[in-house]
Amino acid sequence: MGTKRNSWEISEEFWERVKGYIPSKERIAGKEYKRKAGGGRKPADPKKVLSAIFYVLRTGIQWKALPKERFGSSSAVHRYFIYWSEAGFFEKIWAHGLMEYDELEEIGWEWQSIDGCMIKSPMGQESIGANPTDRGKKWVETACPHRRKRYAAGNSSNGSKQA
Repeated sequence: MGTKRNSWEISEEFWERVKGYIPSKERIAGKEYKRKAGGGRKPADPKKVLSAIFYVLRTGIQWKALPKERFGSSSAVHRYFIYWSEAGFFEKIWAHGLMEYDELEEIGWEWQSIDGCMIKSPMGQESIGANPTDRGKKWVETACPHRRKRYAAGNSSNGSKQA
């Protein structure tokens, strides 16, 4: 029996199937760059970056809460996420996985349906009454007895005597 793997950890088998879809950054022809090609920081390990992205998506934590000792810079991981999303990486691996699953399990495409009604019922208010969160609320709030009454600036009706 194998060791238990966390839901965000990437197996070697999965990595071999998706690593070819990871977009690489290409220099734009004709653009002037400050550094020579290959200058600056070395790019992060894409497997580690993908694992960090899965960690955020799986646990629901904020990007800034990524454990730095495990995944490195959270802002760098987020930049990769944005770049890979715009390049269509996640859609490609999703479509590839869906086709693989279709080959194994034969998805019944003709039987798929969706119910997407997202509008309010036009007659719903009369049948159910007031909004439950509004029931019993006192809309006219009384002032606290120990507080002074506040008036707008320049209003002479505040009781002060002016000469």
